[in-house]
Amino acid sequence: MTDEGRIRVPDDLDAVTAVGDEDHSGIDRAAIERIWQAVRHWYAGGMHPAIQLCLRYHGRVILNRAIGHGWGNAPTDPPGAEKIPVTTDTPFCVYSAAKAITVTVMHMLAERGYFSLDDRVCEYLPSYTSHGKDRTTIRHVLTHSAGVPFAPRRKPDVTRADDSAYAREKLAELRPLYRPGLVHIYHALTWGPLTREIVSAATGKNIRDILAAEILNPLGFRWTNYGVAAQDLPLVAPSHATGKPLPAPIAKAFRKAIGGTVHQIIPLTNQPLFLTSVIPSSNTVSNAYELSRFAEILRRGGELDGVRVMRPDTLHTAVRQCRRLRPDVATGLKPLRWGTGFMLGSNRFGPFGRNAPAAFGHLGLVNIAIWADPDRGLAAGLVSSGKPGRDPAANRYTAVMDTITAVIPRR
Repeated sequence: MTDEGRIRVPDDLDAVTAVGDEDHSGIDRAAIERIWQAVRHWYAGGMHPAIQLCLRYHGRVILNRAIGHGWGNAPTDPPGAEKIPVTTDTPFCVYSAAKAITVTVMHMLAERGYFSLDDRVCEYLPSYTSHGKDRTTIRHVLTHSAGVPFAPRRKPDVTRADDSAYAREKLAELRPLYRPGLVHIYHALTWGPLTREIVSAATGKNIRDILAAEILNPLGFRWTNYGVAAQDLPLVAPSHATGKPLPAPIAKAFRKAIGGTVHQIIPLTNQPLFLTSVIPSSNTVSNAYELSRFAEILRRGGELDGVRVMRPDTLHTAVRQCRRLRPDVATGLKPLRWGTGFMLGSNRFGPFGRNAPAAFGHLGLVNIAIWADPDRGLAAGLVSSGKPGRDPAANRYTAVMDTITAVIPRR
């Protein structure tokens, strides 16, 4: 591995930059270049083999660029490895950015009457009753307040990830740490199986098939579903642990919250087993262009190109604050507001830049984001393939987000 787990930053950044179609007719080109310079500075920190950013302003793609390599320039790659530059189309696993996709599907299904968010989970999963879990509602699940933030003590058999009966058996064994609804603790590992099995039980269909049939296929998406078909695996660029390993106390907390440190779990997420499963919390495969297009559905109030996903009032309710500003493990113990499944922006600090109280979406591990900011007419997707342990360039990522909000004004 290279020193301190860094990539080999090329001398000529233009040589590893890809630019897609962009329309600057409605915005100052200098503002776009200011944002891109912030991205280049972030990339030069050496923590990310590849970065993609796509911004849509009132529906027009004003920035669609990528920098770095999809393959061959990870800290663990030898100097002579074949280096394949990233493009704006290269797909990556976007980890918990998947939750924004899943939350959208859940609200769509609730609007269509398949379930109510205040229905109890056990009405759909009859075995989900032990240890007081019978009081858990679907709303508790979406708001990470179901009381089961951590995986079972006995590790599940990951080779049975798509076995619905097995998943429900393991969920039934969960013992809540607290009464459902009492507090909010990010459910990194249990949220995906719960949402998947609730949807399956309520509709009789796989959530992957619903997402494809109702949203992705009508709108012509190539990616952005949970996992990929086996024949597409070679097209998915890997993610890489970078930076130095976390200090022992923090590493212990990571193992509790997400099942391991980034240096332990990221290699597993590059494996076919993970990338071909249906994990609505964490294995969506997409790119920044498609994430921003999905965010455009949300920016427009639930409709895009004649495809109505949900009513504006449904979306408005979903992004209304229901959890107060508090330090949250999902953002490195920084303050975060929550709606019903969506992360919300704020003025003083937010996951989507400063001064963005109307923004909403979701982050992904690490430095990945999908968000809409209706006040700015903005729909955005950001993907990075590095997963730093200790990240000396963390403030550079924050600077990118703050630059976007600084140069694209609120109405």
